[in-house]
Amino acid sequence: MLNYTSTRDASVSVDGATAVLNGFAPDGGLYVPSGLPVLNYTDMLDLDYAARVEKTLKAFFDFDVGGIAKQTFGGEDDPAPTVKVDDNAFVSELWHGKSHSSKDMALALLPELIRRAKAAKNITSTTLIPIATAGDIGKAAALAFDKAEDMRLCVFYPQDGMSDLQLRELRSIDQSNVTIVGVSSDYDGLQAAVKSVLTDGSLNAALGENNITLSSANSVNIGTVVPQIAYYYSAYCDLVNSGEISAGDKIDFVMPVGNFGGMIAGYYASKMGLPINKLAIAATNFTALIDFINSGGYDINSMTSRHDAPLLGNLERLIFGISGNDAPLTAARMDELRSNGRFSVTEEEIHTLRSYLAGGTADMDDALDVIADLFEEYGYLANTHTAAAYAVAIDRDFVHPTVVLSISSPYRSAKYVMTALGEKIPHDGGKLMRQMEDVTALPAPEDLIAVYSAKQIHNDVIPPQDIFKFLTERYCKN
Repeated sequence: MLNYTSTRDASVSVDGATAVLNGFAPDGGLYVPSGLPVLNYTDMLDLDYAARVEKTLKAFFDFDVGGIAKQTFGGEDDPAPTVKVDDNAFVSELWHGKSHSSKDMALALLPELIRRAKAAKNITSTTLIPIATAGDIGKAAALAFDKAEDMRLCVFYPQDGMSDLQLRELRSIDQSNVTIVGVSSDYDGLQAAVKSVLTDGSLNAALGENNITLSSANSVNIGTVVPQIAYYYSAYCDLVNSGEISAGDKIDFVMPVGNFGGMIAGYYASKMGLPINKLAIAATNFTALIDFINSGGYDINSMTSRHDAPLLGNLERLIFGISGNDAPLTAARMDELRSNGRFSVTEEEIHTLRSYLAGGTADMDDALDVIADLFEEYGYLANTHTAAAYAVAIDRDFVHPTVVLSISSPYRSAKYVMTALGEKIPHDGGKLMRQMEDVTALPAPEDLIAVYSAKQIHNDVIPPQDIFKFLTERYCKN
């Protein structure tokens, strides 16, 4: 049986169901597998995406996960197609789910994973899931947990720092089990405040008196990391099956920074034996991670913008891994990061880090140039995150076959895409998407267009220190 320990306390040992349900370890650390399972890509070559996901889930969790992936991803269309753009250049499109973002690849499975984990532990209480978001995860989570009658989702978002589309999506969500609340904070402050509440025993106690238990649905829950391992395996299998590579050939993956959940999934896939040469991280205005890969020093003090979540929840799992699973050292480094905004690793750890990761930077101008070039030369339409990652792939010269992870539909950054294509930008977002549809012939998602005429029903904004009070008043009768 595969157990899970904490990145900060090696004495912690829980089963997979507990790790999924708790989200964070009791000490505030993250759950990591006590040992990575064997998962051979050759066993997945003849499978569809849903079956590849199921094999991945069964490798990590010993509770009943059978049928979850088929229920979520089964159907005629491939939910994660690998598209050839040029020689040695491919894009894995991870945005074909309900929210038109890669967040669906993990979150769409999570409600049923939680339900099965609860059944395994004989838990019958209602599950409350508070999450912090400054991006696409809020809408994706709401769609995933829609009609999950035994679960409640509370989405907190920073008052500033989100796109107009993302704000409109959140504020127009009308689901009985979903609450949306703005917070007068940047994302770092919001994330820290929500994590503090989630790891505070007093909230658990208050909710427990009302037959409610806490869980999490953000990118640090191991239940959202494990499903993402599958899309690395799936992309590799697609390239083998199409004859683009031979079995055993090493390939590169290039991905936007995000909150590092996708990266840690790729890191695990590489350690489990998937033939990956490098996982290359593409940064825009967030260079602290690239500096870390290059120098071993992680320092966020000199950054002028903290929009890209520099505390990167899943970075802790990487630090734990390259340290040789040294929990006390990982805990000390996380304390130093919170206290001083920096920490550093040893030369040996830098060498280990670089054996898995590479990094590159691409600013918005680079991304816009790539959007225009890809569309003009290949008829391929990319969003800004994909284009930035593709720019980094170009800098790496495609020495190895390279898969760029595309985490969002082009329509989620329609303004920038149309700017790159030299088109005039109408003020109305819905009209912009219709215009983009006419120009590119890529069908516009009707639900994204509808966001611009939807009623904005969630307008409350609270200070971060009131999150605990809000949750207890909202969900506790006692």
